[in-house]
Amino acid sequence: MKMNLILALRAVQAVLSLLVLGLSGYVANWYNVDTLTASPTQINFLLFAGLWSILSVVYLEVVTKFVPRVAHPWAALAFEATNVLFFFAGFIALGVFLSQLLFCRGTVCAAAQADTAFAAFLFCVWGVTVSLAARDMFKGGFRRPGAASRAGIAPNNVAMKETMA
Repeated sequence: MKMNLILALRAVQAVLSLLVLGLSGYVANWYNVDTLTASPTQINFLLFAGLWSILSVVYLEVVTKFVPRVAHPWAALAFEATNVLFFFAGFIALGVFLSQLLFCRGTVCAAAQADTAFAAFLFCVWGVTVSLAARDMFKGGFRRPGAASRAGIAPNNVAMKETMA
């Protein structure tokens, strides 16, 4: 059940990241082509955050499943936490930027507002997965799952007694 939940959340993260990437790209393109000013840094940051999120989903799902020697629980937690921070900063910054515009209408404004909403949803979804990952990691200890068996340590840190004959 838990693996199905994580897989479903990863699918939601990937789809929403593609939406954020597309909407941010549309708004940035509009600024760069139709206006004399460069695209706002808030839009550019959400472009980066969407790309980082897609790379994170690939690492968290593909690398941990197919190349488990490369995967590390602290790296996974770091990917999760950075996505939470990036999307929190991104949707707040873009929301403040949009609230300070003198006028906001048309498809570009609607795309920027939708971009803010999807980034907020991504913040929530990444928050759920980082809390699940942190709970599992701290409940299981600070070692990799197979590190104890490779080091010759008995499960549950129980010292093995030698029998005397």
